[in-house]
Amino acid sequence: MDLTFIIPAYNESARIERSLQQAIEYFQCQPYTWEILVVDDGSRDDTAAIVRRYEGEQLRLLEQPHNMGKGAAVRRGMLEATGNFRIFSDADFSTPIVETGAMMMLLSMYEVVIGSRALDRNLVKIHQPWYRETMGKIFNLMVQALAVPGIKDTQCGFKGFRDYAAIEIFSRTKIDGFSFDAEAIFLARRLDFAIKEMPVEWHNDERSTLHPIYDSLKMIRELLKIRGLHKHEKARIPEERVVRSFSYPPEDDPELP
Repeated sequence: MDLTFIIPAYNESARIERSLQQAIEYFQCQPYTWEILVVDDGSRDDTAAIVRRYEGEQLRLLEQPHNMGKGAAVRRGMLEATGNFRIFSDADFSTPIVETGAMMMLLSMYEVVIGSRALDRNLVKIHQPWYRETMGKIFNLMVQALAVPGIKDTQCGFKGFRDYAAIEIFSRTKIDGFSFDAEAIFLARRLDFAIKEMPVEWHNDERSTLHPIYDSLKMIRELLKIRGLHKHEKARIPEERVVRSFSYPPEDDPELP
């Protein structure tokens, strides 16, 4: 299996069907093998029922026993995926599905690829309200100071991993909430994986379920725990890091460590 595309979902009945239709239409036109893995995080609406209508050989539904958090949902998806490349996306597809191709190309050269709204602001087609953007920038400054300096956007919901990198990272993650992104990138750095930021197109969805005050405070509390949780991590990385497909690295790109 070339790609597992993971969609964490919580109370997404208003958006999930449209996203699944877009994803299936897109992947059916691609030359590689793929599966979609939806992780329902204990939704109280019809999210799981809608996804079941699309279940089949190339689309699986995993159901959490109760609402455990986005980090827990992504962790489960990453660890139960079968793809050589594993990409997760927010359920609303704020980053369009067509960005998957560029991410897979970069995953042939790097082991972790991070979608970023900060590298090219012209690609942000619909902005968040000013207060959300401001809080996001403040949080990112804190992330850079406390966990992962140099990463311009840790919270964009579009990231990709090679299979062994996903296993090494997500088997260690402990944060179940929204700060799991920062924790995953922190671990990727600690485990010496090759990381690349990638500019992505982004459209804000006004129906975001993130509470600007409550969830921001919770994210800060989680962020403060990251270094303490992973003081002594060491990698168990394969001796040969095999690029299985999409191997078109330009000459000026660095080799894997």
